[in-house]
Amino acid sequence: MNLYTKLQQRALDNKPIRIGLIGAGKFGSMYLAQLPKTPGVHLVAIADLSPEAARSNLARVGWTPELAQAESAQAAIKTGATWITDDWQAVVTHPQIDIIVECTGNPVAAVEHCLQAFAHGKHVVNVTVEADAFCGPLLARKAAQAGVVYSLAFGDQPALICDLVDWARTCGFPVVAAGRGHKWLPHFCESTPDTVWANYGLTPEQAQRGGLNPKMFNSFLDGSKPSIECTAVANATGLTVPSNGLLYPPASVEDIPFVTRPISEGGVLERKGMVEVISSLEANGRKIPYDIRMGVWVTVEAETDYIKNCFEEYNAHPTRAGAISRCTNAGT
Repeated sequence: MNLYTKLQQRALDNKPIRIGLIGAGKFGSMYLAQLPKTPGVHLVAIADLSPEAARSNLARVGWTPELAQAESAQAAIKTGATWITDDWQAVVTHPQIDIIVECTGNPVAAVEHCLQAFAHGKHVVNVTVEADAFCGPLLARKAAQAGVVYSLAFGDQPALICDLVDWARTCGFPVVAAGRGHKWLPHFCESTPDTVWANYGLTPEQAQRGGLNPKMFNSFLDGSKPSIECTAVANATGLTVPSNGLLYPPASVEDIPFVTRPISEGGVLERKGMVEVISSLEANGRKIPYDIRMGVWVTVEAETDYIKNCFEEYNAHPTRAGAISRCTNAGT
């Protein structure tokens, strides 16, 4: 039985999962755009420092005003609408809310939100990956002590990388490396929020249309955000990090299993079992065909000739010394 079937059954039983969202910025808005199409869930409350900005984003993604007119969480539960407030504590302490989705992007605030949610028996989906990079193991331990679930946001790249690592290990494959793709060149570290859009590949008009934060997108472009995300993946999976920082080696999807192996075996890694980010640009700026800029990947290793031969027989991504990569090339 899959998740969608279970959600459909919850809808039929009129027992939706009740959700509280903290932060209705860009990521929160993308989630809000899909919520009305997801069965078996009810967004009871949105907490944002600016309720009016939250309402504007709801309108941007297509919500009708009447869907967000509840005057309290309790009224929302009775009517099926959504309550918008600037009081996040009222959301995390409400006894009938099941899950908190933390989307503020503020790591200090996010840690406080998560801890308070655990203390009130709430499961947490933490979208603020910076908080997980700094405090992920502690947050996971606190959640376990409270008997609740703590996770990254499935669909965002860190969680998808962790999912691929879990798939590989569950199948019995040693994980050589795992990570995400990215458009990166060394000089992007000099980018600022004033110059980000041209290098990122968007026009200012597109950025304004999407309500995009130039500071956030500059952190993607200059490499700091992928580094933070890789830290979160290392926290969650036990993979190690490069001693001198990420390398951002350029590679196509087909080249990933050749590049993401130890130096001793012809690759670029210090050792097996590491995180890394693959660039979709060659050093001269040329776009690599069949790139994985918006995707995620894991490289695994065959430990016997039989498994290596199976990779070849089923046309897995290129093999040499029995290494393959499984990739998911999709945007968040």
